Amino acid sequence: MVRFAFKTAPQHTTWADMLAVWRAADEIDVFESGWTFDHFYPIFSDSTGPCLEGWVTTTALAQATTRLRVGVLVTGIHYRHPAVLANMASALDIISDGRLELGIGAGWNEEESGAYGIELGSIKDRLDRFEEACQVLIGLLSQETTTFNGRFYQLKDARNEPKGPQRPHPPICIGGSGEKRTLRITAKYAQHWNFVGGTPEEFARKRDVLAAHCADIGRDPSEILLSAHVRLDADRNYDKVIEEAAALGEQGLQLAIVYLPPPHDPAVLEPLADAITRAGLLTA
Repeated sequence: MVRFAFKTAPQHTTWADMLAVWRAADEIDVFESGWTFDHFYPIFSDSTGPCLEGWVTTTALAQATTRLRVGVLVTGIHYRHPAVLANMASALDIISDGRLELGIGAGWNEEESGAYGIELGSIKDRLDRFEEACQVLIGLLSQETTTFNGRFYQLKDARNEPKGPQRPHPPICIGGSGEKRTLRITAKYAQHWNFVGGTPEEFARKRDVLAAHCADIGRDPSEILLSAHVRLDADRNYDKVIEEAAALGEQGLQLAIVYLPPPHDPAVLEPLADAITRAGLLTA
Protein backbone atom coordinates (compact mmCIF):
# COMPACT_ATOMS: atom_id res chain seq x y z
CA MET A 1 0.00 0.00 0.00
CA VAL A 2 1.30 3.45 -0.96
CA ARG A 3 -0.25 6.64 0.36
CA PHE A 4 -0.03 9.94 -1.51
CA ALA A 5 0.77 13.57 -0.80
CA PHE A 6 1.71 16.54 -2.96
CA LYS A 7 4.32 19.28 -2.91
CA THR A 8 4.08 22.79 -4.31
CA ALA A 9 7.51 24.39 -4.27
CA PRO A 10 6.77 28.10 -3.73
CA GLN A 11 9.03 29.14 -6.63
CA HIS A 12 8.14 30.49 -10.08
CA THR A 13 4.53 30.67 -8.95
CA THR A 14 2.00 33.01 -7.41
CA TRP A 15 0.29 32.88 -4.05
CA ALA A 16 -3.12 32.70 -5.74
CA ASP A 17 -2.14 29.64 -7.75
CA MET A 18 -0.68 27.81 -4.75
CA LEU A 19 -3.72 28.62 -2.66
CA ALA A 20 -6.05 27.28 -5.36
CA VAL A 21 -4.15 23.98 -5.48
CA TRP A 22 -4.25 23.50 -1.72
CA ARG A 23 -7.91 24.36 -1.38
CA ALA A 24 -8.78 21.88 -4.10
CA ALA A 25 -6.51 19.17 -2.65
CA ASP A 26 -8.11 19.57 0.77
CA GLU A 27 -11.32 18.19 -0.80
CA ILE A 28 -9.62 15.12 -2.33
CA ASP A 29 -9.10 12.34 0.19
CA VAL A 30 -6.40 10.63 -1.91
CA PHE A 31 -3.94 13.30 -0.76
CA GLU A 32 -3.13 13.06 2.94
CA SER A 33 -0.63 15.90 3.21
CA GLY A 34 0.72 18.93 1.39
CA TRP A 35 4.26 20.28 1.47
CA THR A 36 6.26 23.36 0.52
CA PHE A 37 10.03 23.87 0.70
CA ASP A 38 12.46 26.12 2.56
CA HIS A 39 14.46 28.18 0.09
CA PHE A 40 14.74 31.89 -0.60
CA TYR A 41 16.01 31.54 -4.16
CA PRO A 42 14.46 29.16 -6.70
CA ILE A 43 16.42 25.91 -6.98
CA PHE A 44 17.44 23.90 -10.06
CA SER A 45 16.14 26.71 -12.27
CA ASP A 46 16.49 30.48 -12.69
CA SER A 47 17.61 31.52 -9.22
CA THR A 48 16.72 35.16 -9.91
CA GLY A 49 13.03 34.31 -10.12
CA PRO A 50 10.31 34.62 -7.47
CA CYS A 51 10.28 32.40 -4.38
CA LEU A 52 7.89 32.71 -1.44
CA GLU A 53 9.18 31.99 2.07
CA GLY A 54 8.19 28.47 3.06
CA TRP A 55 7.09 28.72 6.70
CA VAL A 56 4.93 31.80 6.27
CA THR A 57 3.39 30.24 3.17
CA THR A 58 2.73 26.94 4.92
CA THR A 59 1.12 28.70 7.88
CA ALA A 60 -1.25 30.55 5.55
CA LEU A 61 -2.03 27.31 3.70
CA ALA A 62 -2.79 25.60 7.01
CA GLN A 63 -5.38 28.29 7.69
CA ALA A 64 -6.88 27.81 4.22
CA THR A 65 -7.35 24.05 4.72
CA THR A 66 -9.01 21.83 7.30
CA ARG A 67 -7.90 18.25 6.63
CA LEU A 68 -4.48 18.10 5.00
CA ARG A 69 -1.42 17.61 7.15
CA VAL A 70 1.10 20.34 6.37
CA GLY A 71 4.86 20.59 6.31
CA VAL A 72 8.01 22.17 4.91
CA LEU A 73 10.12 19.57 3.09
CA VAL A 74 12.59 20.30 4.48
CA THR A 75 13.62 23.22 6.70
CA GLY A 76 17.29 24.17 6.35
CA ILE A 77 18.37 24.07 9.98
CA HIS A 78 21.05 26.75 9.56
CA TYR A 79 18.55 29.42 8.51
CA ARG A 80 16.90 29.66 11.94
CA HIS A 81 18.15 28.98 15.43
CA PRO A 82 16.43 25.75 16.54
CA ALA A 83 14.93 27.52 19.56
CA VAL A 84 13.23 29.96 17.17
CA LEU A 85 12.16 27.07 14.95
CA ALA A 86 10.72 25.19 17.93
CA ASN A 87 8.54 28.19 18.77
CA MET A 88 7.46 28.45 15.13
CA ALA A 89 6.61 24.75 15.04
CA SER A 90 4.56 24.89 18.22
CA ALA A 91 2.63 27.90 16.95
CA LEU A 92 1.89 26.25 13.60
CA ASP A 93 0.89 22.99 15.29
CA ILE A 94 -1.63 24.98 17.34
CA ILE A 95 -2.85 27.01 14.36
CA SER A 96 -3.32 23.88 12.25
CA ASP A 97 -5.03 21.97 15.09
CA GLY A 98 -2.31 19.33 15.22
CA ARG A 99 -1.64 18.88 11.51
CA LEU A 100 2.05 19.85 11.40
CA GLU A 101 4.79 17.58 10.07
CA LEU A 102 8.17 19.05 11.10
CA GLY A 103 10.52 18.59 8.14
CA ILE A 104 14.20 19.39 8.80
CA GLY A 105 17.54 18.94 7.08
CA ALA A 106 21.17 19.96 7.47
CA GLY A 107 21.09 22.58 4.69
CA TRP A 108 22.95 22.60 1.40
CA ASN A 109 22.25 25.67 -0.72
CA GLU A 110 25.52 27.56 -1.08
CA GLU A 111 24.14 30.29 -3.35
CA GLU A 112 21.46 31.69 -1.05
CA SER A 113 23.45 31.04 2.12
CA GLY A 114 26.41 32.95 0.72
CA ALA A 115 24.27 35.78 -0.62
CA TYR A 116 22.66 36.31 2.80
CA GLY A 117 25.83 35.81 4.80
CA ILE A 118 24.38 32.80 6.61
CA GLU A 119 27.16 30.39 7.46
CA LEU A 120 26.67 27.00 5.88
CA GLY A 121 30.00 25.44 6.86
CA SER A 122 31.69 22.22 5.87
CA ILE A 123 29.69 19.03 5.47
CA LYS A 124 30.93 17.85 8.87
CA ASP A 125 29.95 21.15 10.48
CA ARG A 126 26.51 21.01 8.87
CA LEU A 127 25.83 17.54 10.21
CA ASP A 128 27.28 18.23 13.65
CA ARG A 129 25.09 21.33 13.88
CA PHE A 130 22.09 19.38 12.56
CA GLU A 131 22.39 16.69 15.22
CA GLU A 132 22.61 19.32 17.95
CA ALA A 133 19.58 21.08 16.48
CA CYS A 134 17.54 17.86 16.58
CA GLN A 135 18.24 17.55 20.30
CA VAL A 136 17.37 21.20 20.95
CA LEU A 137 14.12 20.95 18.97
CA ILE A 138 12.95 17.78 20.69
CA GLY A 139 13.77 19.22 24.09
CA LEU A 140 11.90 22.47 23.54
CA LEU A 141 8.92 20.75 21.91
CA SER A 142 8.48 18.12 24.61
CA GLN A 143 10.00 19.29 27.90
CA GLU A 144 9.08 22.07 30.33
CA THR A 145 12.63 23.44 30.21
CA THR A 146 15.67 22.57 28.15
CA THR A 147 19.32 23.03 29.01
CA PHE A 148 21.84 22.22 26.31
CA ASN A 149 25.55 22.88 26.03
CA GLY A 150 26.80 22.08 22.56
CA ARG A 151 29.35 23.44 20.14
CA PHE A 152 26.75 25.28 18.07
CA TYR A 153 23.91 25.84 20.53
CA GLN A 154 23.74 26.67 24.22
CA LEU A 155 20.47 26.87 26.13
CA LYS A 156 19.84 27.36 29.85
CA ASP A 157 16.46 26.50 31.35
CA ALA A 158 14.88 27.46 28.03
CA ARG A 159 11.09 27.40 27.67
CA ASN A 160 8.76 27.07 24.71
CA GLU A 161 5.13 27.74 25.61
CA PRO A 162 2.48 27.01 24.62
CA LYS A 163 3.29 23.69 23.03
CA GLY A 164 1.23 22.22 20.22
CA PRO A 165 -1.40 19.49 20.59
CA GLN A 166 0.74 16.68 19.14
CA ARG A 167 2.61 14.77 21.83
CA PRO A 168 5.40 14.33 22.60
CA HIS A 169 5.99 16.60 19.58
CA PRO A 170 4.96 16.88 15.91
CA PRO A 171 6.36 14.06 13.78
CA ILE A 172 9.91 14.90 12.69
CA CYS A 173 10.69 14.27 9.03
CA ILE A 174 14.36 14.25 8.06
CA GLY A 175 15.23 14.58 4.40
CA GLY A 176 18.52 13.35 2.98
CA SER A 177 20.39 10.22 1.99
CA GLY A 178 23.86 10.45 3.50
CA GLU A 179 24.57 6.97 4.78
CA LYS A 180 27.07 7.68 7.55
CA ARG A 181 25.49 10.66 9.31
CA THR A 182 22.11 11.73 7.92
CA LEU A 183 20.53 8.29 8.08
CA ARG A 184 22.05 7.66 11.52
CA ILE A 185 20.58 10.93 12.78
CA THR A 186 17.27 9.91 11.20
CA ALA A 187 17.35 6.60 13.07
CA LYS A 188 17.94 8.42 16.36
CA TYR A 189 15.48 11.28 16.14
CA ALA A 190 12.95 11.03 13.29
CA GLN A 191 9.51 9.54 12.81
CA HIS A 192 9.64 10.03 9.03
CA TRP A 193 12.45 9.77 6.46
CA ASN A 194 12.22 11.40 3.05
CA PHE A 195 14.25 10.03 0.15
CA VAL A 196 14.76 13.04 -2.10
CA GLY A 197 14.51 10.97 -5.26
CA GLY A 198 16.21 8.29 -7.30
CA THR A 199 15.81 4.75 -8.52
CA PRO A 200 14.03 2.01 -6.59
CA GLU A 201 17.41 0.32 -6.19
CA GLU A 202 18.91 3.44 -4.60
CA PHE A 203 15.89 3.77 -2.34
CA ALA A 204 16.22 0.15 -1.25
CA ARG A 205 19.88 0.61 -0.40
CA LYS A 206 19.21 3.69 1.73
CA ARG A 207 16.25 1.93 3.37
CA ASP A 208 18.54 -0.92 4.39
CA VAL A 209 21.21 1.47 5.71
CA LEU A 210 18.56 3.24 7.78
CA ALA A 211 17.37 -0.10 9.14
CA ALA A 212 20.95 -1.03 10.09
CA HIS A 213 21.35 2.25 11.99
CA CYS A 214 18.08 1.51 13.78
CA ALA A 215 19.38 -1.93 14.73
CA ASP A 216 22.54 -0.37 16.13
CA ILE A 217 20.55 1.72 18.59
CA GLY A 218 17.83 -0.84 19.30
CA ARG A 219 15.05 0.94 17.45
CA ASP A 220 12.34 -0.72 15.38
CA PRO A 221 12.68 0.68 11.82
CA SER A 222 8.94 0.29 11.31
CA GLU A 223 8.53 3.32 13.60
CA ILE A 224 9.88 5.50 10.76
CA LEU A 225 7.60 6.37 7.84
CA LEU A 226 9.35 6.05 4.46
CA SER A 227 8.54 8.65 1.80
CA ALA A 228 10.01 9.83 -1.49
CA HIS A 229 9.47 12.52 -4.07
CA VAL A 230 8.00 11.49 -7.39
CA ARG A 231 7.66 14.15 -10.05
CA LEU A 232 4.72 15.11 -12.19
CA ASP A 233 6.38 16.66 -15.24
CA ALA A 234 5.06 19.63 -17.16
CA ASP A 235 3.56 17.25 -19.75
CA ARG A 236 1.32 15.89 -16.97
CA ASN A 237 2.21 12.24 -17.52
CA TYR A 238 0.15 10.79 -14.69
CA ASP A 239 0.96 7.20 -15.65
CA LYS A 240 4.68 7.89 -15.14
CA VAL A 241 3.97 9.08 -11.59
CA ILE A 242 2.02 5.90 -10.90
CA GLU A 243 4.76 3.68 -12.33
CA GLU A 244 7.45 5.35 -10.23
CA ALA A 245 5.38 5.20 -7.06
CA ALA A 246 4.53 1.54 -7.65
CA ALA A 247 8.17 0.61 -8.26
CA LEU A 248 9.23 2.37 -5.07
CA GLY A 249 6.29 0.80 -3.25
CA GLU A 250 7.67 -2.64 -4.09
CA GLN A 251 10.78 -1.63 -2.14
CA GLY A 252 8.85 -0.50 0.90
CA LEU A 253 7.85 3.08 0.11
CA GLN A 254 4.86 4.11 2.21
CA LEU A 255 4.21 7.71 1.12
CA ALA A 256 4.72 9.11 -2.39
CA ILE A 257 4.98 12.90 -2.38
CA VAL A 258 4.10 14.13 -5.86
CA TYR A 259 6.13 17.20 -6.80
CA LEU A 260 3.74 19.37 -8.83
CA PRO A 261 5.26 21.50 -11.61
CA PRO A 262 4.80 25.28 -11.83
CA PRO A 263 2.78 27.12 -12.85
CA HIS A 264 0.60 25.53 -10.20
CA ASP A 265 -2.84 24.53 -11.41
CA PRO A 266 -5.54 22.71 -9.42
CA ALA A 267 -6.67 21.06 -12.66
CA VAL A 268 -3.89 18.47 -12.26
CA LEU A 269 -5.31 17.09 -9.02
CA GLU A 270 -8.43 15.22 -10.12
CA PRO A 271 -6.70 13.38 -13.02
CA LEU A 272 -3.82 12.50 -10.70
CA ALA A 273 -6.18 11.23 -8.00
CA ASP A 274 -8.14 9.24 -10.60
CA ALA A 275 -4.95 7.64 -11.92
CA ILE A 276 -3.91 6.69 -8.38
CA THR A 277 -7.32 5.19 -7.65
CA ARG A 278 -7.42 3.23 -10.93
CA ALA A 279 -3.95 1.81 -10.26
CA GLY A 280 -5.15 0.30 -6.99
CA LEU A 281 -2.07 1.47 -5.10
CA LEU A 282 -4.11 2.73 -2.19
CA THR A 283 -5.48 -0.71 -1.41
CA ALA A 284 -2.65 -2.95 -2.59
